[in-house]
Amino acid sequence: MKFLGIDVGTGGTRALVIDPAGRIVGSATCEHVAFATPRPGWAEQDPADWWRATGDAVRGALSDAGIDGAAIAAVGFSGQMHGSTLLDDTDQVVRPALLWCDQRTGAECDAITATVGAARLIELTLNPALTGFTLPKLLWVRRHEPALWARVRSVLLPKDYVRFRLTGDRATDVADASGTLLFDVANRRWSAEVAGALDIDLALLPRAFESPEVTGTVSAAGAAATGLRAGTPVVAGGGDQAAGAVGMGIVEAGLVSATIGTSGVVFAATSKPALDPKGRVHTFCHAVPGMWHVMGVTQGAGLSLRWLRDMMGGGLTYDQLCEAAAGVPPGCDGARWTPYLMGERTPHLDPDARAALAGLTASHTRGHLVRAVLEGVTFSLQDSFAIFAEMGVPVSGVRLGGGGAKSPLWRQIQADVYGHTAEIVEAEEGAAYGAAILAGVGAGAWPSVDGACKAIVKVASRVPPSPVAVAALRAVYADWRRIYPALKGVGATDPVAIA
Repeated sequence: MKFLGIDVGTGGTRALVIDPAGRIVGSATCEHVAFATPRPGWAEQDPADWWRATGDAVRGALSDAGIDGAAIAAVGFSGQMHGSTLLDDTDQVVRPALLWCDQRTGAECDAITATVGAARLIELTLNPALTGFTLPKLLWVRRHEPALWARVRSVLLPKDYVRFRLTGDRATDVADASGTLLFDVANRRWSAEVAGALDIDLALLPRAFESPEVTGTVSAAGAAATGLRAGTPVVAGGGDQAAGAVGMGIVEAGLVSATIGTSGVVFAATSKPALDPKGRVHTFCHAVPGMWHVMGVTQGAGLSLRWLRDMMGGGLTYDQLCEAAAGVPPGCDGARWTPYLMGERTPHLDPDARAALAGLTASHTRGHLVRAVLEGVTFSLQDSFAIFAEMGVPVSGVRLGGGGAKSPLWRQIQADVYGHTAEIVEAEEGAAYGAAILAGVGAGAWPSVDGACKAIVKVASRVPPSPVAVAALRAVYADWRRIYPALKGVGATDPVAIA
């Protein structure tokens, strides 16, 4: 008996096979075509590319494990959140999906807030209207592309489009649905009031399940495309952050994860819905039934390092970049980076925020710029920890995930900035691993999600903070926080809009 987790990310799809002891026995990744940016702040992908990558990744993982599809007892999904996949009455994709990092919907967010009311919207969904969420994207298409909107008969989130191609079922999970702004997060169901106020037909939306629940089985067509056995159960899974938290064992209050992928997320599990009245962090359902979570999001986390690497050229690897930064002292001799390449969510809620390299002098080197990016991204995540403290959300331990957990330098910077010992789990696989755990729970291998995590998620290493660096970076963080208000609005004007 083995379990398959599939994570439909932004940069690629990851498939991973685990056994009942939680050991990874096979894995593979297939990259996506890079998302398109037709205009500044826009981000789109072709959903068909997710399905192509899924087929290749699943076949690769099965081959790596030395098994065929019949050995898989259940499949779990995870994926990038908030994306809008629009299908017509023949189940064809109407237009490229607008992604989580797309920032074009400021006017639609204003309209949602004005129509529903700011306070009422937070009462109903536990979140304010943000450009990254799904509902504003639907309204944008309806307003700007009415002929395309007239064809729309169903709306699916990215991983759920892949689920549909695999099983033929329209389904989602409560964690991923929480990021649409159409979900009653406190009561774990679609919000008829929000949908009605914005004239969105609830029939467009899939049924929402708890994450370990079985939503359907692999179809004959899905089996042919992936190598899985037709009839294999498929569970709901979770949005990438909730599933990634399961994979790291963040299933009880006090444990917090800091995950750096393309975006960066600080995630805390809670036993009841917790609310920031200012809406700076998100409150969503957890992938653990009966649990919720709060999370702060940095839009351009790992994206910042990738951008710097690509701008420098020369084919440098991330390891080489970090080696160049290894000898640079905390604070980078004054060099600072604000990671707002795609606007920003936490804490600014500003789609027009812009990235900046500040404090540069002629004496700064490549290493200084790299470390400034590593520190700047981490400071942006520290903003979420500061809000958690305001909200009274406990932090008893911090576990690192994503690319930020792979670099020894970035691990240390995070421990020093957060002021907590950073824990690294044995299976540094995040969302795909969590999706596989959810599949195992759905198949009955473990009695519950938290029981599964206690049995198989182990801490492999710990990185204590350096008291000297903690003190130094606390002062640097205070200096860094002055940059956003000083530069607010600079570079946000779109010349195309003026022309």
